Amino acid sequence: MSVRVLLGTGLALAIAGVSAAHATNGYFSHGYGIKAKGAAGVGAALPQDTLTIATNPAGLVAVGHRSDMGVELFVPDRGGEIKGNAFGPDASFDANGTEYFLIPELGHSHLVCDDLAVGFAMYGNGGMNTDYDSNPYARYGSTGKSYMNLEQLFVAPALAWEFSPGHTIGLALNLAYQRFEVKGLSAFAPFSADAANLEHNDTDDSFGAGVRIGWMGEITEWLTLGASWQSKTHMEEFDKYAGLFAGQGEFDIPENYVLGAAVKLGDATTVALDWQTIKYNDVDSVGNSLGQLFLGHPLGSDDGPGFGWQDMSTLKFAVLHRLSDRVTLRAGYSQGDQPIPRDETFFNIIAPGVVEEHVSLGATFAVDERSEISVAYTRGLEKEVNGAGSIPPMLGGGEADISLAEDSFGLAWSVTY
Repeated sequence: MSVRVLLGTGLALAIAGVSAAHATNGYFSHGYGIKAKGAAGVGAALPQDTLTIATNPAGLVAVGHRSDMGVELFVPDRGGEIKGNAFGPDASFDANGTEYFLIPELGHSHLVCDDLAVGFAMYGNGGMNTDYDSNPYARYGSTGKSYMNLEQLFVAPALAWEFSPGHTIGLALNLAYQRFEVKGLSAFAPFSADAANLEHNDTDDSFGAGVRIGWMGEITEWLTLGASWQSKTHMEEFDKYAGLFAGQGEFDIPENYVLGAAVKLGDATTVALDWQTIKYNDVDSVGNSLGQLFLGHPLGSDDGPGFGWQDMSTLKFAVLHRLSDRVTLRAGYSQGDQPIPRDETFFNIIAPGVVEEHVSLGATFAVDERSEISVAYTRGLEKEVNGAGSIPPMLGGGEADISLAEDSFGLAWSVTY
């Protein structure tokens, strides 16, 4: 059996029945691992479990022998509005036809010796979902409901080596699976280089790979620093949607990097922060402007239109307090740039990843000497982006507004060995 078939079978089983609708920091998750999610996603210099692989694999040595298994219930509230458009009256659209999403996570680490650890993590990297019963593009000729679903899952084997006392490097191989489906875009067929592969072609999937490299160092007894970089994850093309995504269906996962610090304020309290940048603009199908249409580049062509997303930087801050030997509490806040410019809201009615702020709470409860339960709650504060020059004059002008808010609830069980 080929590696691709083996990977595909494993990933398909893992993602079956589970929708990874992570429209938080753009379409990436705001954090990885229930513990990190309860701390606004902070983790570059603060490894708490095996899902550190997704943020900084150098943390594997610090977490030691353990296994983690968790699930997140994700509840987004998304919608759009079109106003001042010559092709129809002002109208609001609710995209919550699908309301609830379950997102799994799994990880394991093993200390080969005191300074070498190996492990793996499986997690939803990101995604996006909109489900409009009333199609926002019906006024232009689209038929049926408007539905879009993107899901991304990573399986990441990793290793970490403490090459000098207190200083560790880590490497993760990101084996990626993604799938995509969209309906209700038939009005855009005249603007596509391959109208037969624009929309309503069922679910398509693709596979790819990239790496994440990280470093973590104990600078003093009270200060730890961390940094990691994830390469662009090169994915197979979505052939069924070669008439939608730039480059005949290309949809790579963008490069991103994170810098972090953790400061111990005594024996019981730690404050930590991360600064993360996601390079959305470097992926043509995500970063190219819809305005490429008017420069002679139809949908699906080389240099074709995308969603116009900008690179997104986010600052995350968290406080952790060990209330007792059995209970640890967490709280966090994050603030990110807006990835969607006001003049790009029209096409992003199907992808309104506009949330900028998150607040998180979390806790871990020791069940016994070896096992623990962690919980987390995150609120993605409601954000509306009002269009400015967003609907082209040839489509009747006016503006498209998009909005998003989110709630997520996480539960994890962990065992140490």
